[in-house]
Amino acid sequence: MPVLTNILKQIDRLSEWSGQIGKWAALLLVLVGTYETVSRQFFNAPTIWAYDTLCMAGGVTYLLGASYAYLHNAHTRVDLIYSHLSPRGQAITDVVCALLFFFPLMGVMFYMAVSWAIRAWMIDEVMFNSFWYPPSGPYRTVFALGLLLLVLQATAKFIRDIHFVLRGERLD
Repeated sequence: MPVLTNILKQIDRLSEWSGQIGKWAALLLVLVGTYETVSRQFFNAPTIWAYDTLCMAGGVTYLLGASYAYLHNAHTRVDLIYSHLSPRGQAITDVVCALLFFFPLMGVMFYMAVSWAIRAWMIDEVMFNSFWYPPSGPYRTVFALGLLLLVLQATAKFIRDIHFVLRGERLD
């Protein structure tokens, strides 16, 4: 068990690290948005790069923050029944829902994200929402990485839930 516990803690550290990077992308989002607004409204000088930068920074914030939010149980949940269950009942519900819904959906999304990232690098794809045309490979790679980190964190939680259901004790 010490090896497994160590692996789970390493996954948790990755999610913490991912959340820290995500918060800096959120700061970039605010700074670029502010710059674009002031530039456009007060100086009548809009940029060609702000829109794509805002989209990419928002996506990075969301994607790298997903595993962090999962680690801290901060995702939105419809909690009509779940909160009334015992801790073991909650763990069983989490295991069943992960197997039926989360892992199949994330498997498809991760497969598609990796495919899109590889394709973007192979064809030198660019984003065409503005006249800036930044390369899309880096963003698509971060997208796939964010999904990978989310799946890793979900796997860590899944293992902890299985352990709790079977043994009745929390696995740190």
